[in-house]
Amino acid sequence: MKLFIAEKPSLARAIVDVLPKPHKKNDGFIETGNGDVVTWCIGHLLEQSPPEDYDVKYKKWVVEHLPIIPQQWQLKPKSQTRKQLTVIKKLVKKADCIVNAGDVDREGQLLVDEAISFCGASKSKIDNAQRCLISDMNFAAVKKSVNALKPNKNFLPLAVSALARARADWLYGLNMTRLCTLRGKKSGYQGVLSIGRVQTPILGLVVNRDIEIDNFVSKPFYEVLANITTANGEIFQGKWQPSKACEPYMDEEKRVLSKKLALTVVNRINNQPGKIEKVTQDKKQQPAPLLFSLSGLQIAAAKAFGMSAKQVLDTCQQLYEKHKLITYPRSDCQYLPTEHLNDVPAVTDAISQISPKLAASLKEADLKKKSRVWNNKKVSAHHAIIPTAKNKPTGILSPTETKIYELVARQYVAQFYPNFEYVDKQINTIIDGGLFISRQKDIVKNGWKNLFSSSNTNKTNNNSDKDGDNTKDNEFSTKKLPEVKVGESVLCLEGNLIEKNTTPPKPFTDATILSALTGIARYVTDANIKKALRESDGIGTEATRAGIIELLFKRQFLTRKGKEIRATEIGRQLITALPAQISQPDMTALWESQLESISNQSINYQTFIGGVEQNLHQLINEVKDVTFTGLPQSAVPRKFTRKRRTKKTSTKA
Repeated sequence: MKLFIAEKPSLARAIVDVLPKPHKKNDGFIETGNGDVVTWCIGHLLEQSPPEDYDVKYKKWVVEHLPIIPQQWQLKPKSQTRKQLTVIKKLVKKADCIVNAGDVDREGQLLVDEAISFCGASKSKIDNAQRCLISDMNFAAVKKSVNALKPNKNFLPLAVSALARARADWLYGLNMTRLCTLRGKKSGYQGVLSIGRVQTPILGLVVNRDIEIDNFVSKPFYEVLANITTANGEIFQGKWQPSKACEPYMDEEKRVLSKKLALTVVNRINNQPGKIEKVTQDKKQQPAPLLFSLSGLQIAAAKAFGMSAKQVLDTCQQLYEKHKLITYPRSDCQYLPTEHLNDVPAVTDAISQISPKLAASLKEADLKKKSRVWNNKKVSAHHAIIPTAKNKPTGILSPTETKIYELVARQYVAQFYPNFEYVDKQINTIIDGGLFISRQKDIVKNGWKNLFSSSNTNKTNNNSDKDGDNTKDNEFSTKKLPEVKVGESVLCLEGNLIEKNTTPPKPFTDATILSALTGIARYVTDANIKKALRESDGIGTEATRAGIIELLFKRQFLTRKGKEIRATEIGRQLITALPAQISQPDMTALWESQLESISNQSINYQTFIGGVEQNLHQLINEVKDVTFTGLPQSAVPRKFTRKRRTKKTSTKA
């Protein structure tokens, strides 16, 4: 008997549908016509044992017990899903072959692997287990995956990476939360001061941004524009480019802070002759933006519709599990395998039937065009989020589901549109020894940009495209530069002094905090860690970022003011009292890089965990004498107007 163990009931149903009939439903599993059985987890059936399971003395929070480091790690069944675990245990014993059908990421790999091991599978069964990788829950795609099983042992490094992450989070989060909570209690605060590998650096980003805004002092800076005329009377403007000699009067962003210097330049160029030093005219092309990863989609939806990361993820799960209209949503990839080119007719046909708006756009598409997104070398465990070939939703799509579907579908359709083409023109003019630059961009062909409305183009088309040309539509000129030649004489009619003021950084929003987390290298201070980070340098995972952000709101460390995300006083006091290593993203970013290296077998589990334990000892020594000041003398009470009902998770497929 072949036993499929799916990550959740919805995936189990999709697998059963492609297996021979008749199907016999049982309590917690389904038998198929050929004798195969499909069962399911309900997310994680097991969890790391709490400290008191290792030693009852750890039930009491005491500084002297820290750090708590298990010598032999233990897992325990979750109470609410114990019944389903018992079902799987019985089936594992009967099975001749076990198939891991967890989600196609490291968590999905570990989730089922640990259940197989905990349920007493023999070494032989574990060694011969198979892996079913499903990223599209439609019948044809699932059948293809079921018929293309791979050895599960090939994915062992992925499970080891997830295991290392889980244990490191337990060590760090549990020990540092106990320590900070005990230090807070000593200062009169009665709430839990939760610390986490990802959550605390996220909070640190927001707190540090808030402090930066509060302490910001606006300063004036100056620009000089030259109004220039050619011999033919054509007038254009050039912007002064300060020379190296002006650097003492400039800030780190190369802005001139000396009004006297800028006025001197204005007076020197009035009614002075000039000469054209250089003329360039480059024709450039910008390919369609890459497809969406989850973070890219969350950023785009936040900008276009003001949706939170969690709202986008929840909507994606509905589109994936219930409607089966999009592929696996918790993806960090923006590319597709080349074999997906075979699915283009079916996918585009489905898009045209579900979205009348995009059906019209597809008439202008060249479906034979192969864009840069079809690239096997860029695809690993999962591919980008795209529409499926299913041409009808299960029921009626909600307005939110429609918006997200159309974002995903439009990004797919854009791959079959021509490149955006424009001409980049620049004139360098020398006036009284100073350099003045004039720039102009002219659109040649809109190409894929025709798919994006003028109001939303820059909001959604390039946010997640690391390889794209980030040319903004507002950079394109309405005034034309004259046709001039190198060496041609011109005249500066007058110089204009433009006074501007520096502005404070903007508070984080859902879009910008996600952007910060996926490009964390910008906020890493350690040069060696920054160098170690690869192209994918985010903290947290595509699957966890939304939940962690929401957790910070629930724990009353963050609050919303309109679209702005701000730190509460509790969150601010926590971060400002902690050592920088805890509140900055450097350590977390390095962990993410190392966890990826475990997946690639570049480093091993022992090396990683050994480093975590060593660092934990150091941090405990630093924090054990910290004093939290300014915290309320009791935890902020939650207000409930009515008793909430607990939503039960169904165990039925």
